[in-house]
Parts: sequence; C-alpha cells; structure tokens
Amino acid sequence: MSEVYIDADACPVKAEAYRIASRHGLLVRVVANHWMTMPNDPMIRLEVVDDGFDAADDWIAERAGPGDVVITDDIPLAQRCLQRGAAVLTNRGEERSQASIGEAMAMRELMQYVREAGGESGGQKPMGDPERRRFCATLERLLVAAQRG
Repeated sequence: MSEVYIDADACPVKAEAYRIASRHGLLVRVVANHWMTMPNDPMIRLEVVDDGFDAADDWIAERAGPGDVVITDDIPLAQRCLQRGAAVLTNRGEERSQASIGEAMAMRELMQYVREAGGESGGQKPMGDPERRRFCATLERLLVAAQRG
C-alpha cells in the first residue's frame, strides 16, 4: 500500500497533506530530527531520526519506493527518491520527475555558487493560497495515480 512521506523541516503544507492522505486511507510518515506536535491520528506517524547531517533525508530515501509519494523541497532528496521509484512533490505543488530533476540540480548548484560568490539569490516569494491549491491538486492526482498502480 502507498505511503506519504513528509520531509518535515519547514514544510508549510503538512495539514493539507494529512487531510488528502486521510481521504485515501493512507499512512503519512512525518520525518524530522526533533519532536513536534502531531494530530492524534493513528494514520499520521512522527518518525524522529538522529540529529546527524541529512539523517531525515537518509531515512526517507531508504524507505520510499514505487507507489509512495514524498513531499520535500530538498532537491538531492527528491533525486534519490525518484531513483527508487517514488513520486515527489514540492511544498508548492511542483511535481519532480526524472525529466526535470537534472535541471533542478543544476539550478541548485548555480544558486549555491552565486551565494558563495557574494551575490543575492532573492529567495522564494511567500507561500500563498494559489501555491496551496496547486499543492493539493497535485497531491490528489499523484495519490490517485499511485493507487491505480
């Protein structure tokens, strides 16, 4: 059965993910390196991992696979999960794919270079209702597809 994995660090759409996964009767694993308040629901589980570098990413990448959906803005984690056959969705509702992940990795490296060189990267605009609606619609589509196999 499919599961939803949430890279919980700074994920602003956890409540939306819980609601949509619940409609599909799917288990949600919220992965973090610290304890956080969670809904009292047996289908939502907090997985607290070591505080080591990329410990949450490693935990997700080792477990997510075909039929699962991973919610993360972390591009290297997205790449690892795609390689294992999981679907990947950003917090803003962008689906990552094998076709798009290379460009995302290249842009990440370019922006890191710009920051290290003293340039400004600008950052993302604040999360709003259009991004939340896009997230919900894309997650719904991915979960329906996962359940169909």
